[in-house]
Amino acid sequence: MSEELIAKNIGVLRKKQKLTLQKLADLTGLTKGYLSKIERSKKSPPYSTLNRIAKALGVDVSFLINQNAESMDDPRIAFVKKNQGRIVETADSLDGYVYQTLAFGKPGKNMEPYIIEPAFEEKGVFQHEGEEFFYILEGTHEFIYDGKTYLMEEGDSVYFDSGVPHTGRSIGKKRAKMLAIMFSYKRI
Repeated sequence: MSEELIAKNIGVLRKKQKLTLQKLADLTGLTKGYLSKIERSKKSPPYSTLNRIAKALGVDVSFLINQNAESMDDPRIAFVKKNQGRIVETADSLDGYVYQTLAFGKPGKNMEPYIIEPAFEEKGVFQHEGEEFFYILEGTHEFIYDGKTYLMEEGDSVYFDSGVPHTGRSIGKKRAKMLAIMFSYKRI
């Protein structure tokens, strides 16, 4: 974790949101002087302090640690042109699915939109907090929710509580393609 990157990100996000140090201090309960030291890399904040600052700036702590806030135009919006989404092909952790992230540049979001191409073999069962929505763009998808099977084809959709065990797989000669929106109740 780079202290310089964290300090830079805090300052950049604060200024992009037109927040003064005093306003950020009011939002976090920290002092203006302490925040100034953090932004100038003179004071290394503990994780709990970073979490308070991230919450006040409307981002996840991971964004402050891993991203470059300077490259963001406006943290309130994520505009992604066709073919700019990041492609992630999973092998073991998500069972061979192909994910294209659609709003990767928006920090602190409750929803995570993807284009997903499920694997042909059902290898794992998913269960996590939140809600999900799938809309089938192409192909056929076998969706299994709490032990019940639904055959989904182009134009079909499903909205569900993702705390219930669920899984699925592509059916046919080519992978299904679907718009998936995952919603998390916990916004940092």
